[in-house]
Amino acid sequence: MNILKLADEIIGGRRIHRGEETGFFITADLKTLCSGADRIRKHFCGNHVDLCSIINAKSGKCSENCRFCAQSAHNCTGISEYPFLAPETILNECRHNEERGVHRFSIVTAGRTLSADDFEKTVEAFTLLSRETKMELCGSLGLLTDEQFRRLRAAGVSRFHCNIETSRRNFPNICTTHTYDDKIACLRRAKAAGFELCSGGIIGMGETWEDRIDMAVSLAELGVRSIPINTLTPIKGTPLENLPRLTEEEVLRTVAIFRFIVPEADIRLAAGRNFMTNCGAEAFLSGANSTITGDMLTTTGNDIQGDVRMLKNLGFEVEKKAP
Repeated sequence: MNILKLADEIIGGRRIHRGEETGFFITADLKTLCSGADRIRKHFCGNHVDLCSIINAKSGKCSENCRFCAQSAHNCTGISEYPFLAPETILNECRHNEERGVHRFSIVTAGRTLSADDFEKTVEAFTLLSRETKMELCGSLGLLTDEQFRRLRAAGVSRFHCNIETSRRNFPNICTTHTYDDKIACLRRAKAAGFELCSGGIIGMGETWEDRIDMAVSLAELGVRSIPINTLTPIKGTPLENLPRLTEEEVLRTVAIFRFIVPEADIRLAAGRNFMTNCGAEAFLSGANSTITGDMLTTTGNDIQGDVRMLKNLGFEVEKKAP
């Protein structure tokens, strides 16, 4: 397979569909693959990098048994646990990020879904953020109903996040308290309610390259707008604590493959980026065009101003686009 020719075909309208031969992505020369992905990124996304930050609004005691997660009640990780944060606390964090040039802010909660009381607090917080800031707003709040999605839209939320995590085949190896189809159904409800979709997953959980490619194809089929790629940070007390970290080359290949398969989406570097050289600078020349910045959930985040400097040095634009 001529990778650079394929990149030009993708730019010209070709798409990779389920059932096609994709093994060449695994064996292709990495430098050439990344170069082709960068070419596709420039065509569809230009040089603007989308920056988002998230706040962990409710930590710990999650009912789900995701094998990677520090917040699951099934895992003994010793993380800090706290109930839903006050709306003013969330607003202060949002303003902090907005002042530093972040474009998008997401409220994230642990759990399968929200209690009635916590959902009301979520709506109150989003209403406050929508009124007091100019941030684009996103929610990552579990498996919600049609009515809950309607109320979030009315509160000013424009994007909903729900990671599919991995391939359909591999999902039962990662979680059994909810299903892959539960995730897909939630995303479809969000899309029907008018939300942009943000969904990706975690690599390095013992999956195969074929699983990663399958995940990318599934996200393309769903019409996902933003795809966070997390690299597993093995956490003591979780079933995956002894897995080795992926090499930087594996991460770069994954990012490039996703750009070929979902060419118009924002490929968003997420957890694990701080373990890469220069916070993943090379990935932004291999197909990535967005990232999570600032403190992230229960793992170490990235310095916003340092990220902005790094991206500008690479030739990217980070200023917020005019409406």
